[in-house]
Amino acid sequence: MLVGVPKEIKTREFRVGLVPSSVAELVGRGHKVLVETNAGAGIGAGDDAYRAVGAEIAATAADVFAKAEMIVKVKEPQPSEWVQLSSDQILFTYLHLAADAPQAYGLVDSGCTAIAYETITDDQGGLPLLAPMSEVAGRLAVVEGASHLKANAGGRGILISGVPGTAPAEVVIIGGGVVGVNAAKMAVGLGARVTVFDRSVPRLRYLSDIFGNAISTRYSSNAVLAEAVKQADMVIGAVLIPGASAPQLITRAQLSGMKPGAVLVDVAIDQGGCFETSKPTTHDDPTYIIDDIVHYCVANMPGSVPRTSSEALNNATLPHVLALADKGVAALDDDPHLMNGLNVRNGEIVYQAVLDALGSRSAA
Repeated sequence: MLVGVPKEIKTREFRVGLVPSSVAELVGRGHKVLVETNAGAGIGAGDDAYRAVGAEIAATAADVFAKAEMIVKVKEPQPSEWVQLSSDQILFTYLHLAADAPQAYGLVDSGCTAIAYETITDDQGGLPLLAPMSEVAGRLAVVEGASHLKANAGGRGILISGVPGTAPAEVVIIGGGVVGVNAAKMAVGLGARVTVFDRSVPRLRYLSDIFGNAISTRYSSNAVLAEAVKQADMVIGAVLIPGASAPQLITRAQLSGMKPGAVLVDVAIDQGGCFETSKPTTHDDPTYIIDDIVHYCVANMPGSVPRTSSEALNNATLPHVLALADKGVAALDDDPHLMNGLNVRNGEIVYQAVLDALGSRSAA
């Protein structure tokens, strides 16, 4: 199979779909890989690094889309990209379609087979291709939130750890999954007071077991969460419903009861966000302020640490990339977990959570 790797074009996105070591694995299995020039520049992998492992270098993205049988990316295709896809191509990348109707319908119209990293499952019921970026995003959420607590960034003007004789920041994390656990690790490590909310009592027991007295755990009822948010210096939205839109857990009305200069970090923004006032931002302009509350809603947070993120992502995606390259779409029938990644096929949306969010629409 000819596998194509275009350069990511989303604002300040420096990750790459395949790192050189992954290309070497594909070439070693007899496949061809076509990489757009400078696609790996953001991780310090120049064209020569890809040539050294057997890749061909394409001058433009158009060359990659025109020739490749499978396109491997990181972020969802942008409008200029999805119009280049065709019915005989496989697209393998993050999609997050439930919160992005234009992209969903663009993929429908292309006729391509679109497989989403974020809905592929494993034997333990997890989301193994989402997990590495959730780990990165969870840790970055605390780093970015702490940075924007500074007064010059619009925040409350406090240090997340405090110093002797002063209070540390109060950090509320909504959701005890992979993002929440990693956010808690980072926040605890920086000396914050941390409370994690979740609606699963077994998950709360697990969090209590691994963190002990380093954090507080609370069941996420609306009233209890609303009261905690009033006391918070930083709130991290880390709620995930696989493939579906995120639930909105903090309303606009609640902002007036929060501390002026508190920071909301919405890690769920790819899925529409879990705060009513959330809207996607970029690394170039990451925050905005509503009712004196700083909102950080960058939709590709791991893109700011592309070397770590690309390597971690490839560790998870490579087995599936190899299976698809070896077998084509037949790989879906051989692996029910990979089949769970299928979101669009033959001009139709086929993933139920996306259908629930957007409704059915066949190719125009």
